[in-house]
Amino acid sequence: MTRSTIELVPTPEDHRIARHAAAAIVLTVAEAAIPLPLPGVKPGLANIVTLIVLARWGWREAVWVALLRVLAGSLLLGQFLAPGFFLSLSGAIASLLTLGFAMHLPGRWFGPVSLSIFAAFAHIGAQLVVARLWLVPHDGVFYLTPVFSAAAVLFGVVNGLIAARLLRDLPRAG
Repeated sequence: MTRSTIELVPTPEDHRIARHAAAAIVLTVAEAAIPLPLPGVKPGLANIVTLIVLARWGWREAVWVALLRVLAGSLLLGQFLAPGFFLSLSGAIASLLTLGFAMHLPGRWFGPVSLSIFAAFAHIGAQLVVARLWLVPHDGVFYLTPVFSAAAVLFGVVNGLIAARLLRDLPRAG
């Protein structure tokens, strides 16, 4: 019997995605060490990386970075297939879909800050829906909407400003 091997040769794009995913994973793990005033209210620092990748290399690479971050982050934090993993995954998917539509808005009026706010609202909205449908079988979970909305605006603005600054200051890659 002949031994068969499959050799995977990573492309420069694969290396770039891995670097960005690693940066997002580091931010996710670091963020887990920050004490939370309310469960589920986090700054979403890794979303800065997603916004930068979206602006520089497009939606496809942003999807890879965000999904790798959710998967690897949950494995590193011991939350894989726990409720927090599914909440994070649903939020990431919703924000990616929102960014996919929002990136076609006129760039003159919609930049990293507005995209970050849109993504933050989509993330929180998806998490509330999943929490309601799966974890808290009562509409009372939606009473948290004003608190989560305020957090989405605050962290969306801050993350968007950081992403805009980094996009301006980082050299363009070829």
